[in-house]
Amino acid sequence: TIKTGEGLNRGEYEIEIQRGQFELLWPLTESKRIEKTRYEIVYNNSLIELDIYKDSLDGLVTAEVEFHSEKDSTMFIPPDWFGKDVTNDKRYKNKNLALDGCP
Repeated sequence: TIKTGEGLNRGEYEIEIQRGQFELLWPLTESKRIEKTRYEIVYNNSLIELDIYKDSLDGLVTAEVEFHSEKDSTMFIPPDWFGKDVTNDKRYKNKNLALDGCP
């Protein structure tokens, strides 16, 4: 998966790679990995992706909702259990979590 952009408008591209490609690339990620369990929760016609992090990020929990448009995102009313919005906080990008740890 490759994600581009910042904030609300981001692109996301997923491609499947072959086993040999994975085995070549995986060692390059050593000490730059995150481990998490993802749960998908349907909520008011939206899909919440709830990530519970493990290992050095133990205790961190994030929720992400993807929208078809910015209008849809402004209409979204999060459930009461949502915490602080970190959409624009670069420290919570997976890359930065892997390199820098928990903010």
